[in-house]
Amino acid sequence: MTSAPSETDTPRRGTSRAWRRRAIAWVEEFHWFHTSLGLFGNVAFFLGSVFFLSESLKTAGIWLFVVGSLGMLLGSLGDAVARAEDDT
Repeated sequence: MTSAPSETDTPRRGTSRAWRRRAIAWVEEFHWFHTSLGLFGNVAFFLGSVFFLSESLKTAGIWLFVVGSLGMLLGSLGDAVARAEDDT
């Protein structure tokens, strides 16, 4: 048997929506931030590729690949959120 939502459920839902609106507004307002993350990711990925040419720098190259991939992912996610909100 299910019970009706209590009054304490309502503020939590409102807080969740408010947080989502603030996060989306932040992403839209600071478009330069996720663009910079993507650019940083591209540079780190490129440097990781160059580091693979030297045996002594391969470990650093791996970490640059990982960090670069994360930067590109976060930059793309921010861009996708901003574009999705522009379409609505």
